[in-house]
Amino acid sequence: MTNDELISQVCPLINDSGWAYYFTPTTMARGTELGLKGPQFYFIGRGGLLGNCDSSVVAAAFGYFNPDVIKRAWDSSRQVIDPIVAGRAHLECSAVTGREKLAGVAGLDAFVAAANKVNDAANPEALALYAAFKSEPLVSDTLGRAMQLTSVLREFRGSAHLVAVRAMGLTGKQAHFIKRPNDVAMFGWTAEDAPHIDDDARQRLVEAEKLTDRIVAPAFAVLDDGERRDLLAGAQAIKQALSA
Repeated sequence: MTNDELISQVCPLINDSGWAYYFTPTTMARGTELGLKGPQFYFIGRGGLLGNCDSSVVAAAFGYFNPDVIKRAWDSSRQVIDPIVAGRAHLECSAVTGREKLAGVAGLDAFVAAANKVNDAANPEALALYAAFKSEPLVSDTLGRAMQLTSVLREFRGSAHLVAVRAMGLTGKQAHFIKRPNDVAMFGWTAEDAPHIDDDARQRLVEAEKLTDRIVAPAFAVLDDGERRDLLAGAQAIKQALSA
């Protein structure tokens, strides 16, 4: 398996699985324990590791969302909890989801070993949200760490993709309306907010996907063929377990 083949197969799996802990009953209950309501824990939890910054910083790191949505959630949540505390609690919820969902999944030790190598090799330069996640220590147990690494590596490619989108002359808003037109309302946009989109913009997003793969490729290239297979098999098994 070549590195390009690995990236084309494993990154979509990581993308689908890495956010699986966001809105589980356990995560939502943890948010309630912290005094947060509804989606507040998502915003200050996922963004909290950036620190006690202005909401515009979080909006820039997230991309895709209407900044007004982030501002409302971020500013109201900061009155309740320190963002770093929320961010660490949110990342712990990823580990909890792993412990709840991944017991009995074969090959997790090998997956964790390979995913650790990728995460260690990944360059966080210009990838603010990923850099924040990478700066945090991860849990030591296999189930929790497997899920946390999936979540962190999702932020790796997600942050790289936002850089690639901007490098291709698109905004995150344009990319979102092109790629997920049915989800724009969930991200705070209305039909009146729709940006100009034409065939050129769509082609630029295709090129942004290719550029994203080039940005993340060196991190995955540290794996040998056996480790690539371990990473892919583990990611496949994790997605299946989370979907069960």
